[in-house]
Amino acid sequence: MTKTEMKTAILDAKKAKGMTWEALGGAVGLAPEFLCSACLGMNSLSEANAKTCTEALGLGPDVAAALTEFPKKVWDQTIPTDPLIYRFYEIVGVYGETLKEVIHEQFGDGIMSAIDFSMDVAKQEDPKGDRVVVTLNGKFLPYKSW
Repeated sequence: MTKTEMKTAILDAKKAKGMTWEALGGAVGLAPEFLCSACLGMNSLSEANAKTCTEALGLGPDVAAALTEFPKKVWDQTIPTDPLIYRFYEIVGVYGETLKEVIHEQFGDGIMSAIDFSMDVAKQEDPKGDRVVVTLNGKFLPYKSW
């Protein structure tokens, strides 16, 4: 089973069962954001987590096996057109240099890890309109000299 077939099977089963990523993450014991990323093919799961996930969705061992395969982290390199995804692209375009300057000022010359990393998406209720709170938490990795 390919990662694309796995993704389709998982999304179809999740929809059919009316499950949320929060509920599925709770059943598997993983953050919903990480589990979602694995189910969409951008990360992999341990055999135990893959089995728990597919059992919760009523899917077979072929899907579990695909979940454990290491991903190819490639995506379409064109500008995204989905409005939500485009906003993140726009945020990096508008604030990317600002983030780089502030991070370098506070930490020195280096990068934020996307490997030693976590992400949290939360809803903040507000009378003027609910807010989306996205927290990206990555280990600082300084560049080394040699």
